[in-house]
Amino acid sequence: MHNIHYATNRRLNSQNSAGFSISLSRDMLRDRIPFKTSAGCRMSQSNTAKLSSPPPPQARDLDALLEIMVRLRKPVGGCPWDIEQTFETIAPYTIEESYEVADAIARKDMAALKDELGDLLFQVVYHARMAEEDGHFAFQDVVEAVCDKVIRRHPHVFADTSVEDAASQTKAWEDIKAAERAAQGAQDTPSSALDGLPKGLPAMKMAEKLQKRAARVGFDWTEAKDVLGKIQEELHEVSAEFQGQDTDEARLTDELGDLLFACVNLARKANIDPGTALRGTNLKFERRFRRVEELLSAQGKTPASSNLEEMEDLWVRAKNEARE
Repeated sequence: MHNIHYATNRRLNSQNSAGFSISLSRDMLRDRIPFKTSAGCRMSQSNTAKLSSPPPPQARDLDALLEIMVRLRKPVGGCPWDIEQTFETIAPYTIEESYEVADAIARKDMAALKDELGDLLFQVVYHARMAEEDGHFAFQDVVEAVCDKVIRRHPHVFADTSVEDAASQTKAWEDIKAAERAAQGAQDTPSSALDGLPKGLPAMKMAEKLQKRAARVGFDWTEAKDVLGKIQEELHEVSAEFQGQDTDEARLTDELGDLLFACVNLARKANIDPGTALRGTNLKFERRFRRVEELLSAQGKTPASSNLEEMEDLWVRAKNEARE
């Protein structure tokens, strides 16, 4: 395992194809930064006693977080749980933190969003540290790469090109990304409009991206209302699977997939993010069901001790209360 240290006062230089450059500097902390243990680390009282009091809030910056990560992963004196983690074991936490950020935004909870963004940032630092230890790249390289990418994809800001509106910028953005994918692709492999899509995307997001890529080369519905007919068609096919005495699970799964894909298409054509729409409905369902539980509790009942008719009446009541 390699141990690559950051250079003091290192400057980051990012250059895009148009020749625009930026310069970012960072001064490493001169002293070791005291820290609280991570959630996964269980330290003994003797180990805890070795740590000094946390510095005041104004001293906690990105350099502090990077140094904290170094200490957590230090073979001697670090956290046993953090030391044994790998890219594969941390990846699920990274995904989870992304969803928690989205959840805080959906709930419009700014305090939670601040906390969740910190957790997500910690994930980036975690992966970068492991990569640095293995000699692949460091956090600085991550910063350089994203700066270069953002500058390259915004020539209307950092170079001499111009765009008329947000729609034109979106098209230009996709064109630049397509050119990047083409440059990275194998020379002997036929290119596809679908190249470069991450295979690990959630199914709904993957469906949306597949549709957007196909739409860019002309394979798309003319208007959102045109998709409604497709949804009716797919719904009819799902319904048909329930008409016989025995439902074929494989066929039903296939037809339900087609129906969901068509619903994602409708949302896309209507310029509505399907994940955001479903997340909002999930929160709405949760609020109403919790209200049903409250109303039942006031009667000395629980959902398990009530019948569907009682709960349906209370559901309508909760729904009407939300509208008032």
